[in-house]
Amino acid sequence: MAWYAYCIGEKLAFPELARHRKPVPVDSLLGVNGNQVFLYPASDLAIVVSEHNPAEGLSQKSGVDHARVIADCFQHSTVLPFRFGTVFNDDESLRKSIRSNQRQFLTNINKLRGKTEMHLKIFVDDCCAHHLDHRVTAETVGREYLSNLRENASRQRERQTRARAVSFQLHRLFLPLDEEVSCRLTENGKMVLDIAHLIDRKYVERYQNKFSTTSVMMHGCLMQLSGPWPPYHFVHRLTRGTTHVHPHPSAPHAPATVAGPAGGEVPSQMPAMA
Repeated sequence: MAWYAYCIGEKLAFPELARHRKPVPVDSLLGVNGNQVFLYPASDLAIVVSEHNPAEGLSQKSGVDHARVIADCFQHSTVLPFRFGTVFNDDESLRKSIRSNQRQFLTNINKLRGKTEMHLKIFVDDCCAHHLDHRVTAETVGREYLSNLRENASRQRERQTRARAVSFQLHRLFLPLDEEVSCRLTENGKMVLDIAHLIDRKYVERYQNKFSTTSVMMHGCLMQLSGPWPPYHFVHRLTRGTTHVHPHPSAPHAPATVAGPAGGEVPSQMPAMA
C-alpha cells in the first residue's frame, strides 16, 4: 500500500497513539483525494499520512488539502512538513526512511517547538521604474554600449539597496527569531519582497498588532500578512545539507500557489523533508 505523506509530528502530542503500534485514523480529517488521514507511529514520531492510489492525479485542490491537513496537525504538535506530492511506495519504505533520519527529525522538532511562521509580502514602488532598461547587445558599439552597461548596473544596485533597507527596517520593527527574505521585480515596475519571520507562537497577537501599525508607517509600500503557518521556510533551512529521505514523488510539479486554510497563501514549494 502506498502512503501519501503530509508531515512529521511528535507522538506524545497525539494521545490516540499511546496504545497503538499500527496506523490510527484521525477522526473527521480527510486528506488528498478525500482519503482518510492516519497517524503512523514511528518510535517517538508520528507520521501523518493517507492511503494513496498512484493512478490518481494531484490537482490544485490536492495542494489545498495538503496544506489544510498540515495546518490541522500544527494545532496539536510541532510539525515538519513534507513537500507536496511526497509518496512512500509501501510500509517498508516509509519505516526505513523515517528510521534512517530519526535523529535529525527529533533535533529539528526540538529547535522549532513552540514557534510559528508569519509571512509578509511587501510591494515596493521601484525607485528606478522611470528609467527603462536598455537592451545591451554586442552590436551596440563604443561609448553607448559602455554607458548602457553602467546605467543598468547602477539601477540594479539601487534596487538592491532599497530592498535591503526595507528588509532591515522590518526586521528592526518585528524582531523575529529568524527570517527568510526573497525579492523579485514585477512587470509593472514594483519590487516584491517575500519575508518569512519565525516567532514564538505566544506572540502571534502582538505580531499582528505590530503589523497593523507598521503598515500605516511604511510609505510607498503595500503590505500583506498571512499566518500563523507551520514553519515551512525554516524546516527547509534545517534540512539543507543533511541526509534526506527519498520517497517516490507522485507528481512532478506542485501548483504555483497553494491556498491556505485561512484564505492566505502558503509557499508552493513546501520545504521538503524528502
